[in-house]
Amino acid sequence: MTRRTPLGPVASGASTRHAGSAASGVGLALAAGLAANVAPSLARLPSVRTRFPHLNGDGHPGRVALTFDDGPDPASTPQFLACLERLEVQATFFLLGVMVQQAPALARELVAQGHEVAVHGWDHRNLALRGPSSTRRQIENGAAIVAEEAGQTPTWWRPPYGVLTTAGLLSARHAGLTPVLWGSWGRDWRETATASTVTADVAAGFHPGSTVLLHDSSCTATPGSWRSALAALPNLVHRWRNDGLTVGPLRDHELRA
Repeated sequence: MTRRTPLGPVASGASTRHAGSAASGVGLALAAGLAANVAPSLARLPSVRTRFPHLNGDGHPGRVALTFDDGPDPASTPQFLACLERLEVQATFFLLGVMVQQAPALARELVAQGHEVAVHGWDHRNLALRGPSSTRRQIENGAAIVAEEAGQTPTWWRPPYGVLTTAGLLSARHAGLTPVLWGSWGRDWRETATASTVTADVAAGFHPGSTVLLHDSSCTATPGSWRSALAALPNLVHRWRNDGLTVGPLRDHELRA
């Protein structure tokens, strides 16, 4: 699936136009159910972030939480693991269930190398276009396969596209997962992304204590776009360390309440 024009992290707000177009073809009953799922979460995240900084991933001001989405991908994740090993950095990997199903040994290798695994869902479909039952299956099945194959019980959940819905939040709570988005991202999924653009985009939204989002797979993006993140990674880590910041996974980030 080709990655979209970015929604950015939203509390389901930018998704309403998609919800409306989908509902128009499937009848009033489904439209009403979808609206009930989406409507309580229409605020864009700038206001939500102010009130709930933990959703934004804000943590200890002396730290950076480094996170990756969309793996584990045999074509690319091992290269990120090798780079992180050279940099002596551990990170949090938000895994897709369908990718874990295809590469269970790689999920285990993430944990074996000291990284943290978390839940991105079963696949990468927008939760604003799913009903409550489907949303719950997405999250619970994703969490189950991550725990089973990686051998580590996940703590965190990040929804595809950063879209939070009422059903998603309730399902995550039921599964014992804490939702977390990001404060800074590299926009590394774009066809035009380079190491320089990734570095600049991360810097644009960054502050000490940020959670940074990169992608270790292009399974939902322009093929090969992950190379821009990989090329930018050493420079990003060196910059943060030169600024006196400790780079690590979310488990060490001391998220603000």
